[in-house]
Amino acid sequence: MLYTVLINVMPLKDLLDPQGKAVLGGLKNLQINNVKDIRIGKHISLQIEAGDEAEAKNVADIAASKLLANPVMEYYEINVIANS
Repeated sequence: MLYTVLINVMPLKDLLDPQGKAVLGGLKNLQINNVKDIRIGKHISLQIEAGDEAEAKNVADIAASKLLANPVMEYYEINVIANS
């Protein structure tokens, strides 16, 4: 079965996010002052052929932990969607 797996990779909450801070500064320059914090990450979509949802999630977890995210600086979340 084919699964769509969505992986969101974000900077660890305890680390400074320089890209987020730059965007926050840009918003303030545009007089948009009600945004208090921005964290910028990556959104990755994979199409995985697997026997079941658990297998698809396992494949995505291996890909994220070994290649797609840097565990020193980032964390990731995985969402598996079964395609009809």
